[in-house]
Amino acid sequence: MRITFSQIIIMLVFTGISFANTSKGQGLLDKRVDYNIQNTSLTNAIQQLEKVTNLKFVYRKNLVENEFGLSIDAKQEKLGAVLSKLLTPRGITFDIIGDQIVLAKAVTAAKQPDAANTDEPENASLAVTKTITGKVTDDHDQPLPGVSVSIKGTTMGTQTDANGKYTLNIPDNEIEKAILIFSFIGFNSQEIPAGGRSVINVRLVASQSSLNEVIVIGYGSQRKGDVTSSVATVKAENFVKGPVLDAGQLLQGKVAGLSVSAPSGDPTSGSVILLRGNTTLLGANSDPLVLVDGVPGSLKTVVPEDIETIDVLKDGSAAAIYGVRGTNGVIIVTTKRASSNFTNAVDYSGYVSTQTLAREPKLFTAADYRAQIAAGTRDKSYDLGSSTDWLKAISNNLPITTVHTLTLRGGNSKTNYLASVNYRSLNGIFQKSDNRTFSGRVDINHYMFDDKLKINFGLLQQDNAFTQTQDGGSFNGYTYRQAILQNPTAPIKNADGTYFEQPSIFNYQNPVSMIYNSDGKTSNTTSKYNSTITLTPFDGLKLSALGSYTRFNQTAGYSENKQNISNIRDHLNGYPGVGSTQSIDRLLELTAEYKKTMGDHSFSVLGGYSYQDNDTFSFFEQNHDFPTDIFSYNNIGLGRAAANGLGVESSSRSETNLISFFGRATYNYKDRYLLLASVRREAASQLYGAKEPWGTFPAIQVGWRITKESFMKGQHVFDDLKLRAGYGVTGNQPAQGFLGVGLLGYGNYVLSNGQWVQTLGPSQNPNPNLRWEEKHETDLGLDYSLLKGMITGSVDLYNRKIEGLLYDYAVPSPPNLYPSTRANVGTMQNKGIEFLLNITPIRKADFQWTTSFNFSTNSNKLISLSNETYQTTSNYFTTGGTGEPIQTFTNIVTVGKNIGDFYGFKVTGVSADGQWIYEDRNGNSVAYKDFTHSFEDKKVLGNGLPKYYAGWNNSIRYKDWDFGVTMRGAFGYQILNFQRMYYENTSVQYYNRLKSANDKVFGTAVLNKTMPLEFNSYYIENGDFWKIDNINLGYTFNSLKSKYIHAPRVYVSTLNTFVITGYKGIDPEVSRSGLDPGNDNRDKYPTTRTFTLGLSANF
Repeated sequence: MRITFSQIIIMLVFTGISFANTSKGQGLLDKRVDYNIQNTSLTNAIQQLEKVTNLKFVYRKNLVENEFGLSIDAKQEKLGAVLSKLLTPRGITFDIIGDQIVLAKAVTAAKQPDAANTDEPENASLAVTKTITGKVTDDHDQPLPGVSVSIKGTTMGTQTDANGKYTLNIPDNEIEKAILIFSFIGFNSQEIPAGGRSVINVRLVASQSSLNEVIVIGYGSQRKGDVTSSVATVKAENFVKGPVLDAGQLLQGKVAGLSVSAPSGDPTSGSVILLRGNTTLLGANSDPLVLVDGVPGSLKTVVPEDIETIDVLKDGSAAAIYGVRGTNGVIIVTTKRASSNFTNAVDYSGYVSTQTLAREPKLFTAADYRAQIAAGTRDKSYDLGSSTDWLKAISNNLPITTVHTLTLRGGNSKTNYLASVNYRSLNGIFQKSDNRTFSGRVDINHYMFDDKLKINFGLLQQDNAFTQTQDGGSFNGYTYRQAILQNPTAPIKNADGTYFEQPSIFNYQNPVSMIYNSDGKTSNTTSKYNSTITLTPFDGLKLSALGSYTRFNQTAGYSENKQNISNIRDHLNGYPGVGSTQSIDRLLELTAEYKKTMGDHSFSVLGGYSYQDNDTFSFFEQNHDFPTDIFSYNNIGLGRAAANGLGVESSSRSETNLISFFGRATYNYKDRYLLLASVRREAASQLYGAKEPWGTFPAIQVGWRITKESFMKGQHVFDDLKLRAGYGVTGNQPAQGFLGVGLLGYGNYVLSNGQWVQTLGPSQNPNPNLRWEEKHETDLGLDYSLLKGMITGSVDLYNRKIEGLLYDYAVPSPPNLYPSTRANVGTMQNKGIEFLLNITPIRKADFQWTTSFNFSTNSNKLISLSNETYQTTSNYFTTGGTGEPIQTFTNIVTVGKNIGDFYGFKVTGVSADGQWIYEDRNGNSVAYKDFTHSFEDKKVLGNGLPKYYAGWNNSIRYKDWDFGVTMRGAFGYQILNFQRMYYENTSVQYYNRLKSANDKVFGTAVLNKTMPLEFNSYYIENGDFWKIDNINLGYTFNSLKSKYIHAPRVYVSTLNTFVITGYKGIDPEVSRSGLDPGNDNRDKYPTTRTFTLGLSANF
């Protein structure tokens, strides 16, 4: 904020009033604040402080120019102390007048007071001065211009000149006891007693401010410089911008080794996350554990705008503290929390966006269809006289999405709060696909007993609703399939207004009718209460108790009316279903931590107990044969089918629990040698009946800061160089319960003594030797910082071995009750390299550019699947599926080979008349009519898991403008193009198809219409891609002078902007999780490209 002439007059007039209000000003200076800035300019630092304090700063513009690279991390510090840290080293004084903080240049002793001025007795001591001179250099003996030299406790100071020299005049009576403060951005400040000296030369050492950043780890936090495991942190300012599907998408391209894909454009879908490869065959899912403010949660339910930071614990030694839930990594989400800001403030952020298909499939038009009829390739009876773009008929034209977030924060040093509300209205590219969520959140802190006791209370209420379709999402993928296949000469409606249908054609129906002759809605309500009590009875000891209670309720209903083709074709006469799910999660965690520093030695010890349980109940009912459509799914008992025993009813209930004891110890010697060890002992109900339901999960980490060694003192390249190594064991929690005991299940009905009796028989053999799947992971890493923090980054090499993989083995029956037994036998391996490079090529007051590049590799292999007790009948198993009408598997998992291999028939060419030529089991090319199509003829056709991932992020700030670009890519993998395999269809002449069906196969001939649909290598494509994913451009109105609004920012952004790829499908970003990665769903909701206009402001 610039100081004006009128403001100067006002300040002079009210100077007397300001003296009268000294106590009020001092009260403001005593208020505690949370304040964090990293590598920013003084102008931005002041603007951030204005946001935190809700006070206005008044100053001349030239007072804060050419100051950049500032870093301060203050937690619950007094405002006065923060202001002193920020301003005093720069020779700037501050004073509080009303609700403004006035900044001015400090008066130095070099200027003698006017001897005739007797109205300023405080300056009398300056009449006699002594001069101190000197030179300030860096640790390479190079002069440092612009270094602030000030006298501690006063406002007197100066700066070094271009040669690093300074001259400072000090009152004669202060020269002995004065303490000089030397400070410069990017260097550690030094305090040196003057001691009566007239010459003081100083060498400043480059600061390690980034090492003091706080990183969230399991059950606590560590200084970044002390972290000895592979942990990545992404702050809110670096998140992907725009209408993301969930919080996981914020991390796309940001973390090495973390694959985040969004393979669907459905507004109810979410991101698919895979960290360092697959870790299981069938024992559990591959999703990382997600903790939201320390409580297990979901990336789909946390509001992206509420998040402050996301920390990713990547290696086993970091995740081992979470035991059986940590095998797939841990994502720790920290939301914006209450802090001791002393005045109320309101923050608003919102945006509106629209979207288009990322790539529209190229289909034959009605004119093309009629031309094919004229050419004799389709029957002339197929022309139905209309011209319909079926994909357009089911689409919205530029659908609008809006998101609004309002946050209130305030309080004082004893009690403070944060309350936020968020409304998200997402509308998809297809009609009636939507997702609406309203979230309200409150976070309150209260301090007692001289701040020794802290009580935190949090409340989240979230209501979500979307239009439900037959497959449970907001859009039925089968509708997309029908839009592709529909005859483009067919009308949407008949002359009487009813929808045009052709029920005699199998698996063929009007997609617009599917949307509007059905009705459905899903409503989800989440209520979450959590509280933390923290007691610090004396310095170093912290006792904490965390309690959380989460209730989730879902109600869903779906109905197909009498005009739906399911009723026309199958005579169901109305077909609704309703269901509900209720789930309660409870968590209690108790921890005690003690930290102590004694000279060069620092250590900490933590111990804890955790108990978590879940109770879930589900119900579903379906009926048909209704007298009317009026009630939709809201009067399920009206249908006559249930009364005749033809309805469907089901219900289920499950209860699970998890109990744990854990501990951790850390040791730090001279910030040079670092050690961390942890262990968790844990049991869960899923292994009920097993001999050993408990698992033990240890970890150890060591670190060596090489730059602290004496032999590194003479080098001038590395600011920090830390070698670290870690080993950790984690478990994999199965989704299914009662795995260790034998189970009975009900089967079909049989006629016995004239009555139908339901059979009861074995459904699972007991296996008391079942245990946890265990991942043993070794990680070797190097963290580095060069050239005063201009270049930073890390390198990691990891090797994961997952032992005791659960798999179902065939066993003789009898003596066993059931023909298969689940056992821990298999072994899988993941290994790879991760590389991170951050560079700040330009760092000036008005211009800053930071760029970050990450790269990772992954190799995922099945090592073994048999032991002496349990053996498989072959060294492989098949997985994945094409669906009807091809009906075959797509992938194979083979012992000794990589996960994700495609397995099918290899095409070597086509004949002149357009028939496939295949390679048989002996490597010979065989004509289609002679090919046996046997399993032995199948071959590995590629692999659906990328070998390499890369991300490149750029952030540029010029004055009030900011610009960011996120790019990412995946390489070394293949995709099975389901859309081409099915929609280039030449065998069903009535269906429409992709224009690529007319392409000559390998440049030889168009595929013959006699060729049936088949899965073969022709549809396996190179999946490599490079995306310009997220582009955002913003402008902040820093010069806006308003009492009520501060620094509003407007921005525009695009998401999924542009892709470079050879893949012919809609988007090469397909699912990479599970054992059948790389399959591009033919019924997928296409991905979209979004355009956003946003606004944020502080009030």
